[in-house]
Amino acid sequence: MQLLLVEDDPTMQATLHRALTRRGMEVTAAGDGRSALSQWAARQPDAVILDLTLPGLDGLQVLQQARSRGLRTPVLILTARGTVGDRVMGLNAGADDYLPKPFDLDELEARLRALVRRSADPGTPVAPSTLQIGAIRYDKDSGALYLNGEVMELTPRELALMHALLAQPGHAVTKERLYELVFPGQLDVQYEAIEVVVYRLRKKLTGTGLTLMTLRGLGYLLRADT
Repeated sequence: MQLLLVEDDPTMQATLHRALTRRGMEVTAAGDGRSALSQWAARQPDAVILDLTLPGLDGLQVLQQARSRGLRTPVLILTARGTVGDRVMGLNAGADDYLPKPFDLDELEARLRALVRRSADPGTPVAPSTLQIGAIRYDKDSGALYLNGEVMELTPRELALMHALLAQPGHAVTKERLYELVFPGQLDVQYEAIEVVVYRLRKKLTGTGLTLMTLRGLGYLLRADT
């Protein structure tokens, strides 16, 4: 798979470039919008990973100009912007998927390969894009969570925790795994900090028909109340 990685943060760009290359992908990187457009048109990659916050042209402008030029490459937006409005804007501008930071590399790779498969074979069946559990609806495309039709107000870390739990609903996720997903690369954060995020999220789930359970020795599990 040939990827164009558009990310202006040097550390994040180097980390993703190294990680995706190790997974067998051929990665070309760009650090600003104009360079991204130029390389996109010249290389015609299989997929584009696009950050929204870029110098010069921002990610949405890059996407809009690329689509106006007829560049139909599948695009996965990767950004720290956590609001539903930003996600909707990205999807409306022509993005094919959206993954907020912090994220899991396994999920990033899976989403990229799914985008490329669908692009190669438009007739491939697409998995359901929403998950209903309790009173909460999870929109997998945008990453948004809705409670009784209204967007849930969660912090980025609470949202990352919910995404990790909803990836395997009904199954326990270890504390170690959740820490990696909620605090990726943040070595200065104490291990016990995940318990604080769990506590706050548990309070917000009160009355939603969901219970965030602690399973001693196993981790945490999100369960629909019966």
